[in-house]
Amino acid sequence: MSDTTTTLAITRAVPGGESRVEEYVVPYEDGLTLLDAIIWIRRHHDPSLAVRFSCKANACKECSAVIDGKPGFLCAQRAVPDATTRIGPLPKPRLIRDLVTELY
Repeated sequence: MSDTTTTLAITRAVPGGESRVEEYVVPYEDGLTLLDAIIWIRRHHDPSLAVRFSCKANACKECSAVIDGKPGFLCAQRAVPDATTRIGPLPKPRLIRDLVTELY
């Protein structure tokens, strides 16, 4: 097993509240998606982190987020070893909590 990790800097917030960025270090393995890394964080470190997903296969489009400043899908974006990826909620839909925004 490799000692390689990846870091996710995730913007967390609730409607009307102050946003904050929390960093999480996740074990890296080849093929790890950002959604896989967030699921790992929820299982092993912080179950309160809110994210919406359904299929994990880039079909449902529910895991939309801003990734390093650009809109994208967490299930389609690969994690980068030994790097920090910045993730936040989409800016236009109404924020529900953390990475979860209202669906159109």
